[in-house]
Amino acid sequence: MSKLTYHNNCVGWPEHDVHAEGGLCEMIDRAIDITRNTFLKHVDRESLQNLEESLGYDKHPKQGLTMAGDFHVSYHRSKLHGETVYFLKHSAIEYVFA
Repeated sequence: MSKLTYHNNCVGWPEHDVHAEGGLCEMIDRAIDITRNTFLKHVDRESLQNLEESLGYDKHPKQGLTMAGDFHVSYHRSKLHGETVYFLKHSAIEYVFA
């Protein structure tokens, strides 16, 4: 199985799929909390690094706050239209890797 890449976030989610069966809300409601290490096993690192950079995180703790060091970020596994997805939650926004 290839690593999952960043797909979309809940803010930019297609409106017709937010409350659809198997869509965004169902994905969030059925999510299982996972560790960052588990998350990293399943997502493409370059895709994640690009997202981390766009959110203003530093690459190394000596430079400042990293996503890995931010205890406000949580990691999750769920299903989106029957397919396993992984997502992280940052500032109450879900960032989905599919």
